[in-house]
Parts: sequence; C-alpha cells; structure tokens
Amino acid sequence: MRLAIRHSTHYRFKEPVVHALQRLRLTPKETQGQRILEWSMDFAHASPELEYEDQHCNTVTLVSVEAGAQEVEITCNGTVETQDHAGVIGRHSGNLPLWSFLCHTRLTKPGAGVRALIRSLPDPNEGKLDYLHALSAEIRGHVKYETGRTHTRTTAEEAFDAGHGVCQDHAHIFIGAARAADIPARYVSGYLMMNDRIDQEATHAWAEAHIEGLGWVGFDISNGISPDPRYVRVATGCDYREAAPITGISFGAIEEVLHVNVAVEQQRIEQ
Repeated sequence: MRLAIRHSTHYRFKEPVVHALQRLRLTPKETQGQRILEWSMDFAHASPELEYEDQHCNTVTLVSVEAGAQEVEITCNGTVETQDHAGVIGRHSGNLPLWSFLCHTRLTKPGAGVRALIRSLPDPNEGKLDYLHALSAEIRGHVKYETGRTHTRTTAEEAFDAGHGVCQDHAHIFIGAARAADIPARYVSGYLMMNDRIDQEATHAWAEAHIEGLGWVGFDISNGISPDPRYVRVATGCDYREAAPITGISFGAIEEVLHVNVAVEQQRIEQ
C-alpha cells in the first residue's frame, strides 16, 4: 500500500518568543514492511539546526524558533510504501539492549488496578502471544476510548483507574502490564489511515512487545488489531516522552493555541 501523508502543526504564542528549541520526531522509520519513498519538512518562523539518530534509532530534527516569533508552523509531506506482516517487525536491533524495555517508567508503572488486571489473565508462560492479545482485549474493555479526559502526563494507572483515555493511555497500560509479565515492550508513535476518511483526528500510538521466535510484534490496543499496511511507524521509545512527535523548551512565551492536522490517503500504484 502506498500512503500519502501530510502533517501540519501550528503553534500560537501569547507573547513573542525570546528563545525556543523544538525536538521533532516526525520522520518515519525504514523498517520491515515500510519504505520511505519521499519525505520533507517545511518550517515557518523556525529553522533546522541539527539532525541525529537517538538511542531508539529515531530520526530527530532539532529546530530553533525565530526570536520574536508569535507563531510557528511545521509541515511534513511524504509518501510511504507499506506491506502487511501481521504486525511483526522482527528481530531486535538498535542501540539499547532488549532488557532495557523491561524497565518501568513513571508513565507505564503499574499500580494496584493494573496489577489486579494482570492477575486475572492466563499465565503468560503458557503462551505469550495469546497472553498479549488477551491483555489488549481486557484493556480495551476496561478503558473506554474518550478524548479530552487525559493528557500527555497521565500515567497508565491513572487512566486505568479513571476508565477512559486515548491510544497513548492504552499503550502505556499495555506496556506496563507486559513488562510486569517479564515481556519487553515499547511505545510507538505514527500514523493510521482510517478507512472512512482522509483527514485523521491526530497522530496515532500503539505498542510493541518482543516475543521469542517472532521478535517485535505490534498491538493497537485502541482498535483491537495488530498493525496492518494502513499504519506508518515514525518513532519508538520506552514511553510517550521518548517517542513524542514534538517536544521542546521556550523562554519569553507561553504556548496559547496548538492546532494539529493530519491527512493520510492511499495512492494508486501505477502498473
């Protein structure tokens, strides 16, 4: 499948910026089942300073905001070719050892509620793939998908206790529970083409777990499936903070309005 993607982020600041740096993880990965045909980023009132690969093999672009700016726009355009591997990414590679994905973070650490969920599931040693699919289904049944009720600092346990959240929360709960079962797990940010629309609500997030014999396998808890050719992987990390599309710092300005527009459309492949 060939997907055309347009992703724009528009910031408006209440006061002029004195100094600001933005860390962008907006360039898709070259991985099994995914090939980047073209990708570009354009900036209004900001300039790229440096591009590097982080510890998770994410492409990171560091940009500086023009002094005195009161708005910034970042626009990504590109085409990605995807294949269906039933969510299987394959063997582990990169700069971090596999055991590092067993460590809990503040966002993923399970509390009493998530640990009770874990105890209600079958023994993961009897079949880790079956366990993870059951875990995904239980999370989706307990935590209703509902926007506007959580934020980027909401922890897995907080979302689980509240009983509502978004894809980020579903992924954090899944990751925390998988790690508690001694299964390495990580967070994935990217794009999903919904079949009934071109303009998407936002970027998407899901999780991947490492299973011996298969390697990394994806689980989209919010939709109850493993990623298929409609998904584009952009960044991975131990939690949202390490895979967030945009993070940064600013002085002399307070962010007032943020608008994000994402469009993903299938392109016809000429024979």
